Amino acid sequence: MARRVAALLIDDDARLAALVAEYLGKNECDVTVAADGERGLAALGRGRFDLLLLDLMLPGVDGLEVCRRVRALQGHARLPILMLTAKGDDVDKIIGLELGADDYLAKPFNPRELLARIRAVLRRSDGEPAPRERFRTGDLEIDYAAHEVTVAGERQVLTHFEFELLGCLARAAGRVLSREHLQNALKGTEFESFDRSIDVHVSKLRAKLESDPKNPRFIKTVRGVGYVLARL
Repeated sequence: MARRVAALLIDDDARLAALVAEYLGKNECDVTVAADGERGLAALGRGRFDLLLLDLMLPGVDGLEVCRRVRALQGHARLPILMLTAKGDDVDKIIGLELGADDYLAKPFNPRELLARIRAVLRRSDGEPAPRERFRTGDLEIDYAAHEVTVAGERQVLTHFEFELLGCLARAAGRVLSREHLQNALKGTEFESFDRSIDVHVSKLRAKLESDPKNPRFIKTVRGVGYVLARL
């Protein structure tokens, strides 16, 4: 990270929160801690943050509901969200991703892996300059410079991960990309993934971009291989 990052950590485990804040503080990341969902949402309303570290199991408003509300807040639809939770089931990962989380790290975790995940999420959110400013197929248009996607002229709100996934498919439009290729391109081979993570994000993209997600025009499945963004 070339600059200091402002992160909000919402976690009711005071000891863990203190350890995370201390470790990240030594690695160019200033951490604000909130002990529950309501306080965390209030902190988001008061300050400007580059990243949200969100525990799933919280008293009162749980992490999934916090994630849902954050994605509905004006100005926070693309805030990178990294979920931290003791729950390790794929079901919980899938629900978190469906609600708009960008990544998922199960407790207990190595602080160095947390830092690596944060850096990966921020790289995706900052985005590297795209080789082309715009891409168009049919009535789907990607404006890389403005970080915007429109379908038939109507703007679609995507998370950082969704935008990068769509961009990865667009840069290889007409070519089938395997799930493994997409996972490596978007998360790096050193990061843990699970079998259905890419499928979940593709499903979310289709829900936002396709008039009939069950019969997609844009992002097509090549059974047993992967996905391809169609040239229309």
